[in-house]
Amino acid sequence: MKSFVDDREVPSAGRPEHPDNIPLSVHDLTVAYDRKPVIWDVELNIPEGKLVGVIGPNGAGKSTLLRACQDLVPKTSGEVQIYGKPYKEQRKAVGYVPQRESVDWDFPVSAIDVVAMGTYGKLGWFRRVGKMQRKFSMECLERVGIPHLADRQISQLSGGQQQRVFLARALAQDAKLYFMDEPFAAVDAATEQAIVSLLRELNSTGKTCLVVHHDLASVTQYFDWLVLLNMRVVASGPTDEVFTRENLQKTYGGKLSLLDDVADRLRNVGR
Repeated sequence: MKSFVDDREVPSAGRPEHPDNIPLSVHDLTVAYDRKPVIWDVELNIPEGKLVGVIGPNGAGKSTLLRACQDLVPKTSGEVQIYGKPYKEQRKAVGYVPQRESVDWDFPVSAIDVVAMGTYGKLGWFRRVGKMQRKFSMECLERVGIPHLADRQISQLSGGQQQRVFLARALAQDAKLYFMDEPFAAVDAATEQAIVSLLRELNSTGKTCLVVHHDLASVTQYFDWLVLLNMRVVASGPTDEVFTRENLQKTYGGKLSLLDDVADRLRNVGR
């Protein structure tokens, strides 16, 4: 039997729970705030090229999961691997769209400047953004439908436009794995459709996207893989296999008034 010290010395990338050919592998992940667990013993393996919906009730730890995967909050225990390596070695492979509420929208910067921040990973922190990077940033703004707002201060943009700017910044990172924290929250219908189109475009090129999402009615339309989370992972897998009344009941308990509506939708899809 190996000692604790010996076990710690085994490279995590070589362990079977951290395959190096998948975008995201999470093993035994626990995060606690003030000694109160927010997520507990999370185990996940997310295959490549999937649109992944992360769903669960408020306070289930969905945002914490995304943040912990990027070392933005300290882990109490466990490991996260991005393509078989720690996040710090794979920063360039990851793009992030945070919750709008977590951003200081009064910071005096234009939309294209925000998007150009996405090029820093490949450019390097001590090199200035040049014409090539700004041209690429403009192309990213075009992909989310707002090139005409490139020089507008982000504080002067609507909520939907601000969200598109951050999506464009994520595109500028040219990542293989994207974490998106409630990108559909409080946006207009046009922006929601623009986000869906962007997700499908990324998916068509083999990118993997983890998206925190609340609208259960649109889950089957948007995602081909799901993670049902309530502190622990209740279920994870293809949407048509795990998006069931039983799993939703385990995830939401008696708090979900939409269960019957969702069950009806599932039956209709089945037909």
